[in-house]
Amino acid sequence: MTGPVVIAAGGTGGHLFPAQSLAQELAKRGRRVVLMTDDRGQNYAQTFPKAEIVTVPSATFAGRGAVGKAFAVLRLARGALAAYFALGRVKPSVVVGFGGYPALPTMFAAARRGVPSVIHEQNAILGRVNRWLAPAVTRIASSFARLSHLDPLLAERVTMTGNPVRPAVLASKCHYVRPVADGRFHLLVFGGSQGARVFATLVPEAIARLPADLRARLDLVQQCRPEDLESAKARYAALGLQPTLASFFGDMGARLASAHLVISRAGASTVTELCTVGRPAILIPYPFAMDDHQTANARELADAGAAWQFAEKELSADILAAKITELAQSPVLLETAAAKALSLARNDAAARLADLVDQVSGSNAGA
Repeated sequence: MTGPVVIAAGGTGGHLFPAQSLAQELAKRGRRVVLMTDDRGQNYAQTFPKAEIVTVPSATFAGRGAVGKAFAVLRLARGALAAYFALGRVKPSVVVGFGGYPALPTMFAAARRGVPSVIHEQNAILGRVNRWLAPAVTRIASSFARLSHLDPLLAERVTMTGNPVRPAVLASKCHYVRPVADGRFHLLVFGGSQGARVFATLVPEAIARLPADLRARLDLVQQCRPEDLESAKARYAALGLQPTLASFFGDMGARLASAHLVISRAGASTVTELCTVGRPAILIPYPFAMDDHQTANARELADAGAAWQFAEKELSADILAAKITELAQSPVLLETAAAKALSLARNDAAARLADLVDQVSGSNAGA
């Protein structure tokens, strides 16, 4: 009998959302799933309702001094030891890692135990942790056709599966309806959890510079950090606008589906969901992302004609306002970009990744 599948993921939604989609697909296939995650991953435990949850200590080196890094090493070592014994108890047929430091102890322990393994990379650049793990894993699943920072000697281990998307977003997929000259123009703005402050200042300044007739028919929905909500409301109130502002939207799939244009960062989950729903976007990559992977993600969409990419340091309110105005007045251009985005979607990514997991776990059947 084939043993359970261990999923190693934690930290942010960017790592956990595709892990959640894989877990749900595996559950449909009758596979038992065990999630090994860090303390933050426990916040997403409710999205893995049929999985056993095992907490594994983890840590990151980012933003730490010498002493902090030493403590991080010790905590990662504790996590690897805990994961080693947990894997001995669970006896998985395969371990699947989704990158980031929370997955590192479990994936290291899997290598030490000789358990077949898969790593999934959500971005167009192989992440630092996945780069370390790549030589030790059985297969590498990629979200993009091009995966940079990968050792060419490991290229034969790569399978392009796409990035599994949350079922709620997949269910919201609907045909793009181009804006009309005298109708409402639906603009959705969200910046993710990192560096979103720029959107709370830059976007209102750009909206203030829009032609009066466009501003009058604007239907704006914007996600802001909690600490930026009041200032953003005040900025828009000064313009006579009352947009829909919130720090979190539980119905992001529906919000995407109703948008004529999106302004956002370019994290892996964001670009995946834009393609899934098929919506044109102005992408402003987070400039301090590890290895500048958001710029690489945005380039994939921009090169395909699905989005327009701007570096934050080169973007002003005047430039952004001009671009919004140009696109709002070019419905055919928006519709074409929406179709290009949709053509990049891999809506069967969860199934493709599950197929790969099943294939790899077959080499350890009976564990």
